[in-house]
Amino acid sequence: MPRTLPSRFVAGARSILPSALALTLVATAVSAGGNPLAAQAVVRTADPAKRGVPLSAFPRFVKLADNVYGYEEIRQPGFTTVSLVVIGRDGVLIADGQGSPEATQTMVDKIKTLTPLPIKWYIVGSDHGDHTAGNSVLPKGITYVVHPNSLAQLKRDSAAATGGRIVVVPPKAMTGNEETINVGTTSVKVLFLGRAHTGGDLMVQLPKEKILFMSEAYLNRVFPAMRSAYPSEWVKTIDASLALKDVDWFIPGHGFIEDRKVSREELVTFRDAIVSVIAEVKRLKASGLTMDDAIKQAKWGSLSDWFLADQQGAVAVRKVWAELDGTLK
Repeated sequence: MPRTLPSRFVAGARSILPSALALTLVATAVSAGGNPLAAQAVVRTADPAKRGVPLSAFPRFVKLADNVYGYEEIRQPGFTTVSLVVIGRDGVLIADGQGSPEATQTMVDKIKTLTPLPIKWYIVGSDHGDHTAGNSVLPKGITYVVHPNSLAQLKRDSAAATGGRIVVVPPKAMTGNEETINVGTTSVKVLFLGRAHTGGDLMVQLPKEKILFMSEAYLNRVFPAMRSAYPSEWVKTIDASLALKDVDWFIPGHGFIEDRKVSREELVTFRDAIVSVIAEVKRLKASGLTMDDAIKQAKWGSLSDWFLADQQGAVAVRKVWAELDGTLK
């Protein structure tokens, strides 16, 4: 993965929260030992430079609990892609991989520094390529957990793959909205709480540790990316996540892993960002503009400083527009 940032790599520390709070440096000391973010002051941003984290620090593990780690790797244009690693009694569970065989192989090799146990389970939190494109290097015969909608998408992606790209298609999908995997050291619940960033977003809940890995349903300080999203349903899915019992630590699929308290605050901030995007598109549409003119005139406020705003603003207008027209299926 590249270690230099493109010249347009800019992300601010402002948010849709009051500026006095948004520009405050928040001291975060994650209770679990070994966390590389522990006891340092951080700005609420997805920008490693403003966060004070050199790119040479990646990839890295963030210890969440005994035998539970977040894995942060840098992807272009310079923010993190996050995977979840749970070490069981006889094997390892991963939720989401990385965006290429090379990046995923690096993660597999790094896991070997934590445990010699084999990888036995893989949860498809997001079916997008930046989380699944490296799955071909995972051990054969592992157990996949995937939502039917994501399985259907992976089949389409596999059929369309060119240039030697390999899309791993799991043999079967989950049959309900919840599955439980006992890895021996803890219980892992796989939840479908509704469509959000994709049609098959899966959450991974560790009730004993009170952790919820949300994959791409939670993009910490990254502009809501809506290429395959369901905007209004996304808000409801986050509300369902916030309402879960036995959860007080929310782990994103992109952006930095925060401490427990800050993670909830940032998830609410991200939810409000989606609400703001929807409201802006509604305003533009109600004013009688065409969609093309709405794209040109959209005002995102402080969200303009979030990662991907320059790329995803137009995408969001088109997607919300389709939802308002009733053409989003």
